[in-house]
Amino acid sequence: MKKSSGIKIVVIGVVLAALVVGYFYYLSNKTKETKEENVESTLVQATLIRDLDKNYPPTPKEVVKYFNELSRCLYNEKYTDDEFTELAIKVMGLYDDELVANNPLIQYLDDLEKDISGFKTLDQSILSYSLPASTEVEFFDEGDSSCARLYCNYNIRKGTAKFYSDVVFILRQDENKRWKILGWEESKN
Repeated sequence: MKKSSGIKIVVIGVVLAALVVGYFYYLSNKTKETKEENVESTLVQATLIRDLDKNYPPTPKEVVKYFNELSRCLYNEKYTDDEFTELAIKVMGLYDDELVANNPLIQYLDDLEKDISGFKTLDQSILSYSLPASTEVEFFDEGDSSCARLYCNYNIRKGTAKFYSDVVFILRQDENKRWKILGWEESKN
């Protein structure tokens, strides 16, 4: 009898150990799945967290960098309608007053949505972008305004092909000494 009760205790111990190990394995894999499901949302939400009133980018290069982060979310990621509107409003927060005046919010949202839809219809995505060194930003005066010009190179995927696009950004300082995007165009270099 002592031998059979000893075997029972060993069997119960092995079963309990297997249950503990199985439960630990379940919990660790459940956490990984949850993290993987939230990656896209996290990128959009992380980009939206920035409070431009308290933490506005200090240089022209940083303004264009944040603009590109927002653009990559808009053109590459999945998001809700509310997040789309929040992203677009954040982008407009980087625009010069003159650019905002020429793009009323409702019209801007409609145009942006069409542009993104066309981009996705062509199976395009922004793979990466590169900004110049801070020393390569060209500063100049235009009338009473301080302005900056910088070039940004985009690596874009279209289907299975990749191509590059160079864009020149013009920024102008506002009355609060914040650099705002006045406009941009594809570079002819």
